[in-house]
Amino acid sequence: GLVKTLQPGAQSGKLSISINCLPLISVSSRPLPDVAIIYPQDPVLRMGSNLTASCWVHPDLGVHASSLFWTLNGQQLPSSFYRVLSPTNLSVTLAGLNASRQTSGDNLVCHNHKGHILAGSCLYVGMPPQKPVNLTCWSRNTKDLTCSWAPGGKGETNISTQYRLKYKLRWYGTEKQCEDYTHTQPYSCSITQDLHLFTPYEIWVEASNQLGRATSDVITLDILDVVTTDPPSGVTVSRVGQLEDQLSVRWEAPPALKDFLFQAKYQIRYRLEDSQDWKVMDDVGNQTSCRLAGLRPGTVYFVQVRCNPVGIYGSRKAGIWSEWSHPTAASTPHSERLMSCDSKSSGDSNSTLRRELKQFFGWVRKHAYGCSSMSMKLYDQWRVLMQKSHKARNQVGKHR
Repeated sequence: GLVKTLQPGAQSGKLSISINCLPLISVSSRPLPDVAIIYPQDPVLRMGSNLTASCWVHPDLGVHASSLFWTLNGQQLPSSFYRVLSPTNLSVTLAGLNASRQTSGDNLVCHNHKGHILAGSCLYVGMPPQKPVNLTCWSRNTKDLTCSWAPGGKGETNISTQYRLKYKLRWYGTEKQCEDYTHTQPYSCSITQDLHLFTPYEIWVEASNQLGRATSDVITLDILDVVTTDPPSGVTVSRVGQLEDQLSVRWEAPPALKDFLFQAKYQIRYRLEDSQDWKVMDDVGNQTSCRLAGLRPGTVYFVQVRCNPVGIYGSRKAGIWSEWSHPTAASTPHSERLMSCDSKSSGDSNSTLRRELKQFFGWVRKHAYGCSSMSMKLYDQWRVLMQKSHKARNQVGKHR
C-alpha cells in the first residue's frame, strides 16, 4: 500500500520518512489504494481555533479503529481526545490550537497499535498578516532605491507569509514588483534597474498568507529627496601643536558624489577611549575640517564623521545621513601644570589676576567651541600665551 507521513526523522519498519508533507511511498510495483487517510489534509487554521480530524483505514488491513492512536509532533495525544466513528474511522479533537512550531507545519500522525505510521497531515496554525508599517526608502548615490518595512502588529504570523514591495511612477507608470530582496535584512528590497530621477514614485508593501492579506500605506517620494552616500573618506585626527585640549579633524568628501551638484553637510562625533558615550558636533557645516576643543589633556579620543548630501541636483529636501566613518583615534598632549614651592604666596599675589583670567578663559572656550575659524584663532592665541606663562613659572619655581 501507500503511506503518508510527516514526522521528521521518524522511521517505521523499513519506511523512509520525509520532513516534507506526506510523500507517498509504494511498497509494490503498481499503485494501490491508500492504507489510511487523514481528513482534513493539511488544514490552515487560526490560532485558538478547534480541529476535529479523522483517520480512516482501509478495511482490508483488518485493523479496528479502537486500536489506533494519534501523535502531534511526536507526542502521543490522550485517548480522551479520541472518538470511534466507525470500525475503520477514529477521530481526534484538538481545542485552542497554539501557533505552529515550524513553518513546514505541525505533524499530526495516525498510528496502528504497534506504533507504525499509517497516515499524516500538516497543521498550519497562525494568524493573517497585519498592515505592514514603518515603510522607509533611501537611495545610495542615486544608483538604487532600497526600502525596508516592519510587519504589523506583533510581527509574527507563525505560518509562511509573503511580503512584496510594489511600486509605480506616480503619473504614468505601471505597477511593478521589486525582485532583489535583501537576505541580510529580512524585510527590505532594492530596486536597481530602470530608475527615474525627477519623477515621484508611489511605493507600498503587500503581505499575504493562507489566512489573509494586508497592504501598507502608500508613500510618495522622489529618489533625489532620499539620497544617502558613503561615509567621508580619509578621516585623520591630529594634535594642534602642544595645545593639550584640542584635536584637529580632517576628511574628504564622499568620492561617489564627486561630480554631483549638491551641498554637503557633515557631523562629527567623538568619545573617550574608555567610554561608550558619543558627543555629537552638529555645527560643522560643509567644510572638510574641524577643531575639537575643550578636551581632556593626555587622553585618547575616537572620532567619526558622516555626511548628508543636501539639495542634490537642486532638491529642496535634505538627504539622508550616511553611516559613520570607521573610528579614528588620537590622543591630546599631556598638560603642563604649574608647580610652585610657595603656593600660598603665589596664590595671594595672583588671586585677582587668576580670577579674571579664569573668567576670560571660560568665555573664550564657550565661544570657540565648534569650527568657527575666527574664534579658534582667538582661542589658539590665548592657549599659547597661557602655556608659555605656565612654563615660565615652572622654571622660576624650580630655581627657588
